[in-house]
Amino acid sequence: MTLPMTEFLADGPVDAAAGLLLAHGAGAPMDSPFMDGMATRLGDRGVRVLRFEFPYMLARRAGQKKPPPRADKLVPVFADVLAYARSHGAPKRLFIGGKSMGGRIAAMLAGEADTRVAGVVCLGYPFHPPGKPETTRLEPLINARAPLLLCQGDRDPFGNVADVEGYRLPESIRVAWLEDGDHDFKPRGRSPATWTGNLDAAAGTVTDFVLG
Repeated sequence: MTLPMTEFLADGPVDAAAGLLLAHGAGAPMDSPFMDGMATRLGDRGVRVLRFEFPYMLARRAGQKKPPPRADKLVPVFADVLAYARSHGAPKRLFIGGKSMGGRIAAMLAGEADTRVAGVVCLGYPFHPPGKPETTRLEPLINARAPLLLCQGDRDPFGNVADVEGYRLPESIRVAWLEDGDHDFKPRGRSPATWTGNLDAAAGTVTDFVLG
């Protein structure tokens, strides 16, 4: 097996009751401020979080300017990482998920017949490209064979409240909205909401979902 990472970034207790294997988004690495903020909060709440990077992102760290490949090309990579995590001490009750693209890949993997996970966590799901609401990416959500939790900024350009409320999503999908949040859950300066507060709210919701 050729693994797409040098090592995991791990947060939370080793003996946690459940874990979350978390992938990054298309443009930012596993240690971006968003990923650090969420992983730290989840770890503090008792979730074992394992972060990893896809090969193209590792190549960027080495100075190569590589774009992300097509989503379907990354599903088997995620599957390999999942198998590796399970054989190297990940909690038996294991969820998969990610930020934006990472969440989409996790949902696609959860739709495969031989994938067995406790659930999927999507942080800022890319329902459609910005400015193109007609180009939806609902199939991974509809076909997933596990419960899904989506934490979404309510003004996310990849899918805001008005967009998502127009979709007919399965009852197995829960959407938790973050007040005035963008794709990174950040509110506008004039909003009473704060980024810290939205990250806290998202982490609390994910913890309830994972540790239940």
